[in-house]
Amino acid sequence: MPLHFPLSFTIGSIVIPVHAACEWLGIFIAFRYYLWLKRRQGDVIEQDNRLAATTAAIMGSVVGAHLLGALENLPEWMTYRSFWQYLYGNKTVLGGLLGGLLFVEAAKKLVGEKQHTGDLYTFPLILGMMIGRLGCFSMGIYEQTYGLTTRMPWGINLGDGLYRHPVALYEVLALAVLWLWLAIIRKKYMLVQGALFKIFMIAYCFFRLMLDVIKPGWRFLAGMGTIQFASLAGLLYYRKYIINPRLLIQPYAR
Repeated sequence: MPLHFPLSFTIGSIVIPVHAACEWLGIFIAFRYYLWLKRRQGDVIEQDNRLAATTAAIMGSVVGAHLLGALENLPEWMTYRSFWQYLYGNKTVLGGLLGGLLFVEAAKKLVGEKQHTGDLYTFPLILGMMIGRLGCFSMGIYEQTYGLTTRMPWGINLGDGLYRHPVALYEVLALAVLWLWLAIIRKKYMLVQGALFKIFMIAYCFFRLMLDVIKPGWRFLAGMGTIQFASLAGLLYYRKYIINPRLLIQPYAR
């Protein structure tokens, strides 16, 4: 049965876009999962400082997601009829992650928090992103989360009659593999505080650097676009851990 994008479902007389449903469901489930992990594992961060970090993460993710999303096509943004409408109407997950990271680091300096705060967010983030990307897939070509055309047998007609890389589904699969990999690493090695989040960020930045090769969009230097340069910036930020992974994990005997 062919899919008709963008996907939606009906409850009574109300038509609900799958994208919006997945977006809000992803946020809700991820937050509930975060609270469950916090109760189950405990938290080494004081409550007030955790609240400051969480607030900064939310603010930074909103700012970063929309700013980097708009910068994905700067010429279009500069010529769009409304500067602020374009900014509000575009967003990207990578921008949310990087923006949240920068805001949290700034908040930690303001409150004097020395400990790493990201580990507790890692698995809830992955879960929320997986659900959200299913919503992105439901939009087909009507959102900038589709891939280039392909002759691969798994290419999907996303609404324009062409068979394209379903990059949103690639990301869901990659995040599921990353979840499993992080779970294995956590069992096999003694991780230093903050290592789980750092490994997640390094892996995701590298994944987006590669994934955007098969996505259409504005390219402005060396055949690369905004998301790829943002990914490189993230990898540069974590460069010492990439060069020397021993800073993140220490093997120990079971």
